[in-house]
Amino acid sequence: MSRHFRLEQAERLLPEVERALRDAIVQKTEYEAADGELQRSMEKIRMAGGSRVSPGPILALRARKDGASTAVAAAVERVNELGAQIKDLEIGLIDFPALYQGREVLLCWKLGEDRIAFWHGVDEGFRGRKPIDDEFRENHRGDSPN
Repeated sequence: MSRHFRLEQAERLLPEVERALRDAIVQKTEYEAADGELQRSMEKIRMAGGSRVSPGPILALRARKDGASTAVAAAVERVNELGAQIKDLEIGLIDFPALYQGREVLLCWKLGEDRIAFWHGVDEGFRGRKPIDDEFRENHRGDSPN
């Protein structure tokens, strides 16, 4: 069962969520760079057709790729442990579950936004974002009053 947030609770977590999200994005970029280099190196080896190859550089690339993969997973796990959900790592999209009008909804934040200003239904996604207005602010709830 997911945790449900009041807007204030989610916004207090934004700095920590943003740090973990930025870490995940940096490490994803590193993973992709290492993977690309590894693929190019493997292609060169295939094209060389059986020539002797020093395994050191290939092993280093694999270690770099594995390290970045582990770091991405750890950063994503930090966000999950806080109760937030990464919806799109490419654009830095995060949702925080909340309750509104008797149903679960999502407080929606995107990297670069200074605060959480939108919400949407669980089936609506980013395109269904609605501005948080006074009515929403007064009538949504989380799991606890903190």
